[in-house]
Amino acid sequence: MKPVTPYQVLLLLISFMKNFFCKLFDFAGQWSLPFGKPTNIFSAFLFAAALVWGLPAETKGAAGSANVEKLALEQDNPRFGKDSLECARNWSMYDEFMKHRAPGYAYKPWSYVFENCPMLTQNIYLHGVTIVRYMHDQEADPDKRKEWVDLLMSVFDQRIEYFGNEGFVLGRKATALYQLQPGNARELFDITQQSIELLGEASEAPVLQINFLAAVQLAEAGQLEEDSLVILFERNMEIVEHNLEQGRDEQFFQAASNILLSLFKPFGSCENLVRIFLPRFEASPTDLRQMNQIIGMLESGGCTDTELFYLATRQKHEQAPDAETAFSLGRMENSRGNFSEAIRYFQDAANRYALAEGGSQAVFRSYWLMAEISYRQLRQLVQAREYARKVHKATPTDGRPLI
Repeated sequence: MKPVTPYQVLLLLISFMKNFFCKLFDFAGQWSLPFGKPTNIFSAFLFAAALVWGLPAETKGAAGSANVEKLALEQDNPRFGKDSLECARNWSMYDEFMKHRAPGYAYKPWSYVFENCPMLTQNIYLHGVTIVRYMHDQEADPDKRKEWVDLLMSVFDQRIEYFGNEGFVLGRKATALYQLQPGNARELFDITQQSIELLGEASEAPVLQINFLAAVQLAEAGQLEEDSLVILFERNMEIVEHNLEQGRDEQFFQAASNILLSLFKPFGSCENLVRIFLPRFEASPTDLRQMNQIIGMLESGGCTDTELFYLATRQKHEQAPDAETAFSLGRMENSRGNFSEAIRYFQDAANRYALAEGGSQAVFRSYWLMAEISYRQLRQLVQAREYARKVHKATPTDGRPLI
């Protein structure tokens, strides 16, 4: 831990003095002294100390602890637990430590507030994540580090108990757990499943990623059926695509899309891929981003002979033509026996490759296939000879076209 600063010592001293005198004179009673209630005295004392010690502007928050104690005096205020004075004192103390970035020193007073005044404020739980993470990171003993993780999880659980917003908080809980225990697949999967079921399309991108990563780990361990993995992939991708369409956190959801696709590849049989992506393609046949996604997945899965790959590639070429899609369509039309169409696409590819720097080999490949189709399939010998000359022109050092 960092050494205690003079300012922190002063805060502790002031807090102790306030507590001592308030209890001495029965804090809950009425005051009739001419100088007012003790909280005003100690607020004035803090201001005077600031002038002497040269404290930073944050002392304004500490002086505001009078408001904390005023709240604590309210009759039957459940926010301050059974001992309202102790709750107010510890809240003020840990809050000051957090303002000065001293989570190690904030732990003890924060712990009192967490255990005894859980309804005080949501900041208990926001600060609690920082404090407990700090204590975890300072611990070398693996068993004790696990205890800190358990406490961190209880911070999220207690926040849900007293302040609700379960779906969102569960997502943050899963993210925190993944950072500390990325191999805890079962718990990560269960937490994220519950969060996604509650939030649906409002789920955050990291939660969707963690959920599917945990599902993949469970599937690899034989604890989750492949069919279930396909269903999860479909659901998570639908949420990702919805948020991309809405323009919400686009950078994060695009990253999530790429990660989900990468994780799913080993499990994406051609049958599964077509079943997942064909309805989406039919629903949005002009969505270029989706077309690129479909083409990429089918290519990586060795599914280039599927009808979906052909349809998506052709549609992409109509909207955003390039040499690669033209060449790919030429191959597919050739394999389908549509030789004239194949030559048309290969010619398109050759023209585009010729304009690209270093495209001579691609031009060679395009004209070579055109020559072969003309000679072997269409029996157009004159045309085949013309294509062979273009092959030779593209790569003069290769003598094969002259044979």
